[in-house]
Amino acid sequence: MIKANVILDYSKWKNKIKDPENYLEEKLKKLSKKPYFKKKKQEFSILLTNNKKMKNLNFKFRKKNKPTDVLSFQSNDNIYIGDIAISYEIVNKRSKLSNFFIEFDKMWIHGYFHLIGYDHKKLKDFKKMAKKENLILNYFHNSN
Repeated sequence: MIKANVILDYSKWKNKIKDPENYLEEKLKKLSKKPYFKKKKQEFSILLTNNKKMKNLNFKFRKKNKPTDVLSFQSNDNIYIGDIAISYEIVNKRSKLSNFFIEFDKMWIHGYFHLIGYDHKKLKDFKKMAKKENLILNYFHNSN
């Protein structure tokens, strides 16, 4: 089973997702029913934070002095695969055109794929990663 440790660093997340830990647990339980993810024993942490913290992290680790939507920090461990940080303000702003849960799922799924070794430095890698992310997003939001 894939497990997420949720760290709530910004209270406004609770205005949109009452119980983020349970929300992710349900998504990961559903994901574990898919053949590729069935046998995975993985754990990661997800920091639900704001633009200020994201800007600090982005500068500290990437030397970019601006907030960003999602950051991933891959671990070399097979079970604890790393950390993801997500900005509330960016997810919330994007959700004005769609849905908060869809935008949030896009972010953590994207971060998760980075943790398991995907990147998008080349266009072909970007397309491959985006296709897999969209398959999972559609599985979550277009099935019962």
